[in-house]
Amino acid sequence: MSDRTRALFAVIIVVTLLVVATGCAPEAPPDTPVPQPTPTSTATQTAAEEAASPTPAGPTATPVPTSTPRPAATPTSAPSNKPNTVYIQGGTFILGSDSGSEDETPQQDLIISAFNVDIYPVTNAEYKEFVDATGHNPPRTWDDGTYADGTADHPVTWVNWNDAKAYCEWAGKRLPTEFEWERAARGTDGRTYPWGDAFDAAKCNSKESGLGGTSAVGSYPDGASPDGVFDMAGNVWEWTADWYQGYRGTRYELSRYGEQYKVLRGGSWFDGGELQRTTTRKSFDPNQGFSTIGFRCAE
Repeated sequence: MSDRTRALFAVIIVVTLLVVATGCAPEAPPDTPVPQPTPTSTATQTAAEEAASPTPAGPTATPVPTSTPRPAATPTSAPSNKPNTVYIQGGTFILGSDSGSEDETPQQDLIISAFNVDIYPVTNAEYKEFVDATGHNPPRTWDDGTYADGTADHPVTWVNWNDAKAYCEWAGKRLPTEFEWERAARGTDGRTYPWGDAFDAAKCNSKESGLGGTSAVGSYPDGASPDGVFDMAGNVWEWTADWYQGYRGTRYELSRYGEQYKVLRGGSWFDGGELQRTTTRKSFDPNQGFSTIGFRCAE
């Protein structure tokens, strides 16, 4: 080792010893402070833990089955303030007949809501007001847009279902359902005719009357229904709102059932006593009218 090297080595040793002796070593970086939790009371901590914890899923309650609602037995409409209407109370009545045609069966109790119905079928004079006000086509048998002399208070005929519906809407009313029609015709005791259980040719305009055509509405007051509704037997068949369908529980599936024909009720001047029964149903094309078909309104 040369003298120069020895001298350099000696200097390094001396410097090192001085550093150690004076504590001049490089300072280490301070420790990063660790955040300390804020003291929490036991109650607060428990609530926080419960809020943060998911609620375990319990058993799902099975809905209790409910019965199918029946039609309301209480009135759902108020008495009308329109003239020549009668208010029919809601409740139970006897629908259909087990001794009539297949489409009248089975006889059953039915709950129906309250409604209003016109006392008379719509007359020629009333229908002309509608035609004049709306420009609706008049019946095919009218000349120069009006009915024949002497028939102003006769029921309008040659109106199809759509014509009848349009008139009712114009008058602020509607066509009755066939259940409403039957309830208004026979009351609640299941009678065969509006006046009772035996046919009486003096109480309606049927084939037996020999008139051979319509009569003024209300001409047979003794044939009124228990609620005071006139011409529910004879004079003209009447359109109802419903499609021709089988009754609930029927054993018969007739070829005309469906949504092709509408239900007519009431018999006409052309038909015999058997067809004047309150339960008689007839199906007809809603796009056609006839000399024996008219209608009345309901609300």
